[in-house]
Amino acid sequence: MARMTWGDRLYTGQSGINFVGRKKLWFSISAVLLLISIGALVFRGLNLGIEFTGGAVFAVPSAACSVPDARDAAEGVAEGDVIVTETGAGIVRVQTGPLTPAATQDVINVLAQACDVGPNTITSQVVGPTWGAEITSKGIQALIVFLILVTLFLSIYFEWRFAVAALAALAHDIIITVGVYALTGLPVTPATLIGFLTILGYSLYDTVVVFDKIREDTKGITGQSVMTYAEVANRSVNQVLVRSINTSITSLLPVLAIIIVGAGLLGAGTLLDLAVALAIGMFIGVYSSLFVATPLAVILKSRQEDIRALDRRVASRRAGQARRGDGDAEGPEPGDDGAAAVTAGSASANAGTRAQPKRQPRSKRGKK
Repeated sequence: MARMTWGDRLYTGQSGINFVGRKKLWFSISAVLLLISIGALVFRGLNLGIEFTGGAVFAVPSAACSVPDARDAAEGVAEGDVIVTETGAGIVRVQTGPLTPAATQDVINVLAQACDVGPNTITSQVVGPTWGAEITSKGIQALIVFLILVTLFLSIYFEWRFAVAALAALAHDIIITVGVYALTGLPVTPATLIGFLTILGYSLYDTVVVFDKIREDTKGITGQSVMTYAEVANRSVNQVLVRSINTSITSLLPVLAIIIVGAGLLGAGTLLDLAVALAIGMFIGVYSSLFVATPLAVILKSRQEDIRALDRRVASRRAGQARRGDGDAEGPEPGDDGAAAVTAGSASANAGTRAQPKRQPRSKRGKK
């Protein structure tokens, strides 16, 4: 007989994680992460890129100077903070605040002298803050349209309770992702903004997969009195857990490749801005689908009168079985894992079968 894998045990209910029963623990973890993220946004703020604040960018190819040398040379001419990075292939990137045309030419001259290159090889780009403001406005409009369409889709395909849970998970994901940027000081560029919008779609996809499994398993659930809605939902989440993990790994591998190869080896800074946002958002999106969206949807669903009546019937049945000495048929304790719910349901179903008297063969009926 083949040995069952961890995924097989999850699917059959022999093992699992109590996603629904331990909702207070998951919500506490999320609350801490949200508080840290909001605190970082309030007290540290975001490190907005030049596209949002305005300024000038100089690219020095085949530079023979170090990053400190280029910074010292630019600071002698430009006012304000000067950010210098080495993007790979010997290219030094110098970012300054807004400059006049004369100051721009002065920066090019000092960089050419410090890095031992010709002034005509240095490229410059001046960006105004209005362009970043326009990008931000378009991003907000896209976000509003996205949320409206998501709400309509989930309300029609599932119901409004699932839509509320999914939107709460989306807000959870974006706040924590932005908080990571505020906490670490990573620059926020238009590519980062695109990454923020992209992770909303990924998080929604994973949430819909989980919700669809719950909807499939809970059809006609009020017609029985063996398992509660929360127990069936918890079993459903455990059954799609392996799929969520596999999907996340296969999605993160190319993103990590972009971070390591594209940004680390090739020096593509724009790729790094996008990839980091995607990596953080994907990880948080999987967490929220399992530990935030599902328990919240079950809480909202459990307030329905028919689901409450189901819970009362299950509790009454298990109490009656316990009084008759059927201890194994009692419901799972709050601290038990997801397998306990399935085991309790199976035991209840077996215990609830009536013992019928054995009928005599027809040839012997009426004979004494």
